[in-house]
Amino acid sequence: MSILAAVSVAVAGAAAAIMPMTASQAAEACVTAYSGSQVYTGGMRASYNSHNWTAKWWTQGEAPSTGGSGVWADNGACGGGGATTAPPTGGNSGFPVSEAQFNQMFPNRIGFYSYAGLLDAVKKFPAFTTTGSDTVRKQEAAAFLANVNHESGGLVYVEELNQANWPLYCDRNQPYGCPAGQSAYHGRGPIQLSWNFNYKAAGDALGIDLLNNPDRVKNEASVAYQTAVWYWMTQRGPGTMTPHDAMVNSRGFGETIRSINGSLECNGGNPAQVQSRVDAYNRFAGILGVTPGANLYC
Repeated sequence: MSILAAVSVAVAGAAAAIMPMTASQAAEACVTAYSGSQVYTGGMRASYNSHNWTAKWWTQGEAPSTGGSGVWADNGACGGGGATTAPPTGGNSGFPVSEAQFNQMFPNRIGFYSYAGLLDAVKKFPAFTTTGSDTVRKQEAAAFLANVNHESGGLVYVEELNQANWPLYCDRNQPYGCPAGQSAYHGRGPIQLSWNFNYKAAGDALGIDLLNNPDRVKNEASVAYQTAVWYWMTQRGPGTMTPHDAMVNSRGFGETIRSINGSLECNGGNPAQVQSRVDAYNRFAGILGVTPGANLYC
């Protein structure tokens, strides 16, 4: 059975905001100054612009503010201690897909799958769509989004459609079991993360407890996208390389399919599904103004 699954819409409310300190409260000492190169996970604190801040989830390279992705909670003014640092530069601000192009690719996407959520997620993986020539970078972005398009029905579905399959993704042979429940590890998010061991591995890598809180993938857009980019950058699945490596090493779009769902689709397993992915990739490459390259099929 594929680690990725078919899908259905189920978007829940976002986590409650953490309220800042009131003006009547005495300012605490500033904690260690924010660093644009440091990884912050949920609960970690930093000082910036004479305020202390608490990270709500995994983040790197996004300076504390009350805007942006919403990852930072303002704890109020602070005095002494940590020093303010300048906002970070560089990182993945060069993601090669504009918001207008993203909307052209996904005209029917639901609001949950926001462009801002995608940008926040890709910052966690500095090599994603920043490796190689401009053409390679755009080809990788097109390939990633084409597979996401296929798995999520054009960024329309957040959870697996067939609820009868939900209890099947709990591998009791894992020492940590399925603490969120037998049916808790079904497909969620833009690449349909499935199985308890994948939620565990993704959560460990991202600094998020997804084993005990798998619904974060359907409730938080950045987390949902992070799981997709995590798989793309780190997992080989039934293939022999990560999808990222396939694109930056000129192995072709077909190898990304093999790494995502090759055991069911490649080598004649389901030509129609492969063709659906290839068609989306060709279309997205055209929107980005690059040729799709060779080896499109698996």
